[in-house]
Order: sequence, then C-alpha cells, then structure tokens
Amino acid sequence: QVQLVESGGGLVQAGGSLRLSCAASGSIFSISSMGWYRQTPGKQRDMVADITSGGSTNYADSVKGRFTISRDSAKNTVYLQMNSLKPEATAVYYCNLKHRPGALFWGQGTQAPVSS
Repeated sequence: QVQLVESGGGLVQAGGSLRLSCAASGSIFSISSMGWYRQTPGKQRDMVADITSGGSTNYADSVKGRFTISRDSAKNTVYLQMNSLKPEATAVYYCNLKHRPGALFWGQGTQAPVSS
C-alpha cells in the first residue's frame, strides 16, 4: 500500500503564491508518474499537472506559465508551485501517484482557497 500526504494549502489572496507538497511512503517500487488534480463542489476532479518518472511534465492549459510541478525522487515527493493565483483556482488539490503496473493512489486533499 502507498500513502500520500499533502501539505501547503491555505488561504491566499489573488495574485499570491502557494507551494503544495506531497510525500509518498509505503510499498513504493516503481513510480510511473505523480501529479496534482483539483476539484470544486459538484464538479469532476481535473488534472492540473503531472510529472513522469523520466521527468516529463504536463500541465492543464489554464495553469501553463503560472504553475510548476517538480519532484524530489530521493524523497518520493512532488511539489506544485502556484503563482499568480486567481480566485477560480480555489479548490481542493489532490496528489496522485501512478505505480507500475497500473495502481493509482490518492492523497486526502488540501484546501487552497483564493480570495479576490
């Protein structure tokens, strides 16, 4: 089993920045990718950014140029630097980990409200 623990959320003003962290622990042998998703009430969970084990990154169009995903492979930790935050970025942010050959794990989520 794999456990994911997110941290770094909290209230921020529009235009501000937040850095989210997600630390993975447990039976980790072969990570395919780690990523961040977000969800608001009544809506589906959408991908924000992800990073593969090879270091390739992928971003939602709405965050390109403002958000940066990075990782510390030695610590099995992924980060999401969020700059120039907009009120519409308000959501619960979830970390996920895809483990070969096909398991998917989620964190408990961290709140990131952005005030206007």
